[in-house]
Amino acid sequence: QVQLVESGGGSVQAGGSLKLSCAASGTIYRDYHIQWFRQAPGKEREGVAVMHTTGGDTRYADSVLDRFTISRDSPEYIWYLQMNNLKPEDTAMYYCATGPGRCWALGEATGCSYWGRGTQVTVSS
Repeated sequence: QVQLVESGGGSVQAGGSLKLSCAASGTIYRDYHIQWFRQAPGKEREGVAVMHTTGGDTRYADSVLDRFTISRDSPEYIWYLQMNNLKPEDTAMYYCATGPGRCWALGEATGCSYWGRGTQVTVSS
């Protein structure tokens, strides 16, 4: 079993920055990927960034490319999502997820077995 806890969300003005954290406990296997998703009210869940648990194979959604950065804190099981130049359309609940399935596929939520409860990000114009 894997437990994930997100933190770092909040309210910022457009152009601001936030750094989200995803703390993991339990058995994280080296072949897992960690993916950050977001979901705004009335919209589908969107994968925004994914990374192999060892730190490689990073990929981003076009909507956040060059603004968001996924990283890890080795050897601690903590992954981050640095979000810069935030826009009102980035407002959403942000989740981290992992698992042995197709969680490496950006945006494929059904491929991730373990999820945190999310942290809210609100960007005002």
